[in-house]
Amino acid sequence: MNNGVVLHQALPSRFDLTIDAYRALEQLLADGKVRAIGVSNFMAEHLDRLLDATDVVPAVNQLEIHPYFHQAKLRAKGEALGILSQAWSPIGGVVSYEDTAFSTPLEDPAIVSIAEAHGKTPAQVILAWHLQEGRRVIPKSTNPARMAQNLDVFDIELTGEELARINALDAGVRGGPEQEDMILEIHGQNIRDA
Repeated sequence: MNNGVVLHQALPSRFDLTIDAYRALEQLLADGKVRAIGVSNFMAEHLDRLLDATDVVPAVNQLEIHPYFHQAKLRAKGEALGILSQAWSPIGGVVSYEDTAFSTPLEDPAIVSIAEAHGKTPAQVILAWHLQEGRRVIPKSTNPARMAQNLDVFDIELTGEELARINALDAGVRGGPEQEDMILEIHGQNIRDA
């Protein structure tokens, strides 16, 4: 049995296909083939439409969340619905941010100075920020040393002032694609029947 499966992306221009795909996940859950089902990159309106047409509330919504993009309202909506928000790209390495002076939160002076104060890397401080704020994270790395660093964050205790400094970095700017740009003609894929 698989622990869980996630519908990667809503297709706003053909939401009927999104509903069909999610119903297939519901069937996997009903058949006992997975323990949980969830979604990724679903905005508030996608969640509303999904819940109006299906029976199972997603266990998780994987979202772009990092120091430059918090999505606080969407996370609060998910929490009210019983949906766990999980941060993909939690360190903020999706793309460069034009609205900030730095291309990545790893170079932001606020984060760098906090990291220096704790004897940790900026990435470790960002992961600790997520965890202290109650979020789940999915840091990506193929580098064994960085993987080990990503796990070495549970001894970091950020102060209220340090948390506030990181929270103040929210520029409200998405690094990944805008959800309304996700259209079948560009992002659609034919999937063989299993």
